[in-house]
Amino acid sequence: MELSKFVNNFKSVSSRKLRQEFPEQINKFYWKEVFWNSSYFIASCGGVTISTLRKYIENQTRPHE
Repeated sequence: MELSKFVNNFKSVSSRKLRQEFPEQINKFYWKEVFWNSSYFIASCGGVTISTLRKYIENQTRPHE
């Protein structure tokens, strides 16, 4: 399956499920017809271990506010 089609399917299914399970909460704050926008981001980390990846993420600096 193409990655873009997978992401699109995931967004469609998750939107439908969220709207079914939490209609009051969603309708209170969200009034648009489309739940997700068309953008997505995918990254790859190669062959590193989860612990190495976790350390890398934990040691990232935060942008100045």
